[in-house]
Amino acid sequence: MSGGPRQGRAARVVVAIDGPAGSGKSSVSRASARILGFDYQDSGAAYRALAWFALENGIDTADAEAVIASLPAFDYEIGIDPDDYFVRVGAVDVTHAIRDPRISAVVSLVARVPVVRAHLVDLFRTVIERSARPGIITEGRDITTVVCPGADIRILLTASEEARMVRRSAELPSESAAAVAEKLSSRDAQDSRVVDFMNAAEGVTTLDSTDLDFDQTVQAVVALVAPPVE
Repeated sequence: MSGGPRQGRAARVVVAIDGPAGSGKSSVSRASARILGFDYQDSGAAYRALAWFALENGIDTADAEAVIASLPAFDYEIGIDPDDYFVRVGAVDVTHAIRDPRISAVVSLVARVPVVRAHLVDLFRTVIERSARPGIITEGRDITTVVCPGADIRILLTASEEARMVRRSAELPSESAAAVAEKLSSRDAQDSRVVDFMNAAEGVTTLDSTDLDFDQTVQAVVALVAPPVE
């Protein structure tokens, strides 16, 4: 599938949203999809699920060849209805398990492997093609440039580092602000070696949510997808 998921399908709006950790990509994308009546795909869940699968099967996540060898057995499924979101590996529901700190600590190791990324890009495009709703929002790290460069709407959702740390701290009340800041910076540094998610590519709209609350950010995304009639 060359150039993204527009070939051979009926008119369907494809929205691609990139952004750094703590920018609110997942929650904003899901809420926007709900308002628009679209499907929603969290691409980061696949990398987390693969990391979970590796750990559960005793695979060294730092061993790229071992991770690659595990791909044929990686049976992944994700719910794209924003009101029925789930992540499964085989028969196991891992929706919550993949958010565990032990997964966050190693997910970048599997996500930086080129063969893994290529394999999952194909998976993401397949999910988009199978969407039966009028549109689908897919969010992640390289969605606007690699997964869906031909998407109808491409958005880089960002915010200042301070704002992102405050938001992530609110999501992780059990961790100190310093610990959250260190993990956020470390994740951005590791992932930036693989893909540029801090700068908008040509044709991508930057949405800076530093001074916007959650609802305002969702409204801004919805307005970009379905501009209000004058």
